[in-house]
Amino acid sequence: MTAEQLLFLAVSTVTLIAAILVVTSPRLVHAGLWLILALAGVAVLFVLLENGFLAVVQVAIYIDAIAILIIIVVMLTRAVMRETDPQINRTWVFSGMAALLLFASLLAIVLQLPAPIRPVLLDPESGLDVLGKALVDVDGFILPFEIASVLLVAALIGAIVVARAPMRGD
Repeated sequence: MTAEQLLFLAVSTVTLIAAILVVTSPRLVHAGLWLILALAGVAVLFVLLENGFLAVVQVAIYIDAIAILIIIVVMLTRAVMRETDPQINRTWVFSGMAALLLFASLLAIVLQLPAPIRPVLLDPESGLDVLGKALVDVDGFILPFEIASVLLVAALIGAIVVARAPMRGD
């Protein structure tokens, strides 16, 4: 194995462990910090793939956004630092089973693909131009962008629900 392959395996392992700790951490602030580490690992993977633009975007947008998210979580949730209130969802077993079912479904879909998907290697000069066109092309990545926007709206609604004052009946 080359040094680059060993670095890839090490960074991938750290990123995977940090991603698992994001969803298993009992504290919201700790989950946010693990998320920063996971996103930093993805940025390093982009550097290893020789795509500096996406690495910079990963750091500038995602990691900075998560730092702001941590500040909002600390400011808006009253029980972040208290030891008495459990912050783990009681239905985590069902969520885990749903995640495993989703993973199995996605794996079944990937295994039905006719041929291995090979990444298109772009030269550095035209890479950003082709990427920009692919992001707005109907046959390109417009659907993932729309899905990400819906996901962000759902996260915003979730933040509002978490931050709202409990009703008298709650």
